[in-house]
Formats: sequence, C-alpha cells, structure tokens
Amino acid sequence: MINNNLYPNTNLLKPFTQKRGDENYQPALKKHNSPLKTSIFYVNDVHGKMTNMERIKTVSDIFDKSPKDENTAKLKLASGDIILGANFISNMVANKFLNWIGVSANALGNHEMDVIPPRLAELMKNADYKLLAINATVDPASPMSGRIGKSIVEEHDGQKFGIIGIAPSDMAERVKLNDSVKDIKIDDFDTTVKKVQDEVNRLRAQGINKIILLSHSGFKNDRRIARETEGIDIILGGHSHDMVKDIKDGENLLKSKSGEPVVITQAGKDGENVGVLNVEWTEDGVLTKIQNNLINTRKFNRTLPSRTAVEEVIGKPEILGTVKYADPEPENRLVANNPHGNLIADAMRHELGTEIAILNAGNIRGHFDVGTVDSRLINDITPFEDKMIVGSLSEKDIVDAIKVGAKSLVAHNSKPGILLIAGMNYTMNDKGELLSLNYIDKNGVEHPIDVKNPDPNRKFTCAMDDFFAMGGDNYLPSNENPDFIIKKYNVDKNKLACDYIKKMDKPLEIRDDKRVKVVKS
Repeated sequence: MINNNLYPNTNLLKPFTQKRGDENYQPALKKHNSPLKTSIFYVNDVHGKMTNMERIKTVSDIFDKSPKDENTAKLKLASGDIILGANFISNMVANKFLNWIGVSANALGNHEMDVIPPRLAELMKNADYKLLAINATVDPASPMSGRIGKSIVEEHDGQKFGIIGIAPSDMAERVKLNDSVKDIKIDDFDTTVKKVQDEVNRLRAQGINKIILLSHSGFKNDRRIARETEGIDIILGGHSHDMVKDIKDGENLLKSKSGEPVVITQAGKDGENVGVLNVEWTEDGVLTKIQNNLINTRKFNRTLPSRTAVEEVIGKPEILGTVKYADPEPENRLVANNPHGNLIADAMRHELGTEIAILNAGNIRGHFDVGTVDSRLINDITPFEDKMIVGSLSEKDIVDAIKVGAKSLVAHNSKPGILLIAGMNYTMNDKGELLSLNYIDKNGVEHPIDVKNPDPNRKFTCAMDDFFAMGGDNYLPSNENPDFIIKKYNVDKNKLACDYIKKMDKPLEIRDDKRVKVVKS
C-alpha cells in the first residue's frame, strides 16, 4: 500500500469478520476480492513546534508520493493543539503548516483557544481545512461564530468518510482566562458523547458508513467513547500526549456498544512523531485490517523550501550565543527537574530582578543542543507568548502551588506538571508529597521553609507568567485580576531568555543542578 521502507509492516492485525451489530466478534482471517483500503496521515499536539513542522512536511511529501492502488483512499487529518500560545506570527506558521501538508480537518484543541477570537477567526479565513468541535457552542456575536463545524464528509473515489471533531471537556481548566473561553463554551463529557452519537446517526442515515472521530479529549476518554457509542470506526486522538503504537486488542482496539471494532491512535506530543494508519473495510464499512505506524520525525530533514517558507513568515532568527555542553532533557519533562527549563526560569528571575521565579514545566517544549543558539530555538523551547508578571507570593502560596505540581508524579498523564523554580530548591517523594523547600538568597545561602506550616505573611517577589498568575492549571486560585501583582510586562519569557543569553560572556553549559529532587518514598 505504501513504501515499506518508511512504514514497515510490523503490526498488521488479523482481520475482523463480523457484520455491524454482531454482539460477539472474533478476529479471524477473511479474504476479500476487492478490499476498500484507506491510508490516513495524522498529526496531533504539534504545539507550534516549527522545526518539527518542517520535518513533518518532509514526511508528508513522502506519503503523498508513496504508491497506492486504485482501491486506496488517502486522508490527512489533525486532532488539535497544532497552534500554541498567543504569538500571532507563530500561529500563522502553524495555520499555514496544516495548509502546506494538506489536512482537511482539525479538531479544536485547548491551545487553539490560546488565540483570542478575532485572531483565531482571521486564521480560519486563511485555512484550507475545517476546524471541528461538535461539543462547542459559540456566542453568536463572536468573530468565531460560524467558523467551528460539527463534521465534514470527505469523498475519495466514490467512498465517503464522515469526520467528526470534539474539543476537550476540561477546556476551562486548560486555557488561560481570555475572551476565547467567554465566546466558546465546551460541553461536559457526557453531553459530548451524546452529541457524537447523534452526529454519527445523522451521517449513517445519509449512507455514510466509515466514521472517523478527531478527538482532542485524551486517551482515557477516547476509550470511553469507543465503548459507549456505535458506528465510529477510527478515533484519532490528542490532548493526553500518548504515543499509541501498533494495534493491541483491549488497549487501542476495542468493541463498540454494538460489538464492532474501533481503533484508537495518537502520536504523542510536540510533533516528535506523526502517524500513518492503514485500514481495510468491508462494503458495509466494517474494519477488516488495521496497521498503525508511528514515525519519528527527527529522522527526517528540514528541507530548504520548508525553512524558507517559515522564515518568510517569521523572519530570519537572531543569533544569541553558543552552548558548550548540555545535559540531555528528561524523558518526561512534566515530572522531572529540567536544566533546559531551569535556564529559562533563571532568565526570568535575573531579567526582572526578583527574589525567585516560578515556571510550570508544561511551558517547556524543547531543549538546547551543543552549538549555536538563536531566537527561533528559544521560541521552540518556550513558545507560549504569555505576559510576564512580577508578583508578591507568600510562603504559603508557593508551598500550595508546588504541592499542586507535585501531584503530577502520580497522575495518569503527568499533568499539569511540576513547577520549575529559580532562587529556591525543593524535594518531593515519588508519591507527590513535598518534603522540603529552601529559599536561596543572593549570597547563595539556603533558608529553610516549613512546608507543613508555611508563613502566609513572609512574601517573596516572584517572576511568573500570567497563565500561572491567573490560576492556569489550578496551581494558584483562579482569578483574572489577582491582588498580588506588582507589575505587568508586555513580553514573554522567551524575550527575557534571549536578552539573558546575549549578556553571557562565555558559552552556556546546561547542567542539572538538582534544584528539584524526587526521592523514593
């Protein structure tokens, strides 16, 4: 079906033979004279990573050129969070990226909502794809009114595919307080499941029997949808950043409410992987063969045409300095001390002149390598474009926030992530319990803080971004105008990091200083 050197045939499932409605199905070999074949190129949670977008474009071009027989339909789909942050120039690149690779539909992710409605509407005017979220209700007065669809029908060689999209039901918890969450409301999960089933029924009534769900709802919820609905064949997921490899019965191959096979897949995060899902169907739209391939994008080059196209939007990067040595980034950036993120926190503290700096680990989406550091790399590492804030936080505020992050060590998806810190160090155990915390003064002297009885009156000046300050991910109480703010800045931490690195009089060394420790309980 496709180039086996690129997409090895290592996980071909024995086909299913049941018809729609069978309560008990068993995998069994069955031959078809002319099987209907579909090859789906899918992406999710690219998070604005432009260098990986360029690599994905290379893989996409190979996919386009790979041979297909006359019975094979090729689709390209995305499951949300392709955009990330509020930088409109970066968002333009992400939007053009989906156009460049030829995606026909993208689910509304929480990071698409980083963009305020007028700007998101402007992006959608230039989108060759449809933004989908059947569980979104848009204020009629919003610039986004009429720009989020429920589903599309895509036709290839006479074969029709119904494609439905859903946004995450925890949207309000995952998005910074802005006009997006005021204009666009997302249904709770139970209501979402009902609306998905209603849309599946509507499509099937039109004779469309191959249904794909673009779900930015997380793997756990996708499994629920697979089991609690009927008529969905494929769920292309996102949001939880799972790398769903191969086909495993009972894990990502499930039975629907009526006993039909449903396959779920997801390609991780940050554009580090893309997927190609190959399937075969019966005439009545039942899956008979499934092959799922995850492809590491780092194995593919960023071509000159792609780099040039990106730089036509963002301009040439500024050279900032060099890295002499860099420890590897942690395997899971959300729950480990990260020297690459610590440098960003150090920059926040230094450039804003505060006693400490706090940065949620989820803000870090890349790493430094030995060699030249430019402004584009910094944007890849911390791409959100939040606004910086200097605030006054008490010992109790800080301890409570660190405890929220520490719980990520035992969370299913490691979210929301631990807090990276400058001017302090702390230790927690692998059960997510905070054991100790120290403030480090300008002379390098450590001052212990009682984590069991933190002082609500002892205050520290703290550099932070507005996402953290306003209660994003619930590290602090949700508040659009917190009273601890001393000063607001119209720059993000990426600008502070660039300024910080340019002032260095020697090459950078990115080393793990163990400022955050995790010990066994």
